[in-house]
Amino acid sequence: EVQLVESGGGLVQAGGSLRLSCAASGFPFDDTAIGWFRQAPGKEREGVSCSTGRDGSTVYGDSVKGRATMSRDNAKSTVYLEMNSLRPEDTAIYYCAADSCEAPEYWGQGTQVTVSS
Repeated sequence: EVQLVESGGGLVQAGGSLRLSCAASGFPFDDTAIGWFRQAPGKEREGVSCSTGRDGSTVYGDSVKGRATMSRDNAKSTVYLEMNSLRPEDTAIYYCAADSCEAPEYWGQGTQVTVSS
């Protein structure tokens, strides 16, 4: 059974930083694309970042480029998303998703990030 469990969300002041974690299991982590997506109330889901797997490449959404860093620890089957210079518009539920950067099949339950102004 595939499981993706996010943690690390919470309330952050604008300009602050956060680090999200996603612990994965149930699939070959090293070879699998895994990424972060987010959805704010009333808005469409947005890709934040995605690591394509064994080739190590990572892509970022335009709205977070330069402020976000995604990393993966294959030994722990965990990915991380660090974001700094947070803005109120970064407020959303952040989801970890796996198996594809374009149309992931597997999703975590999400973690709420709220950035106060």
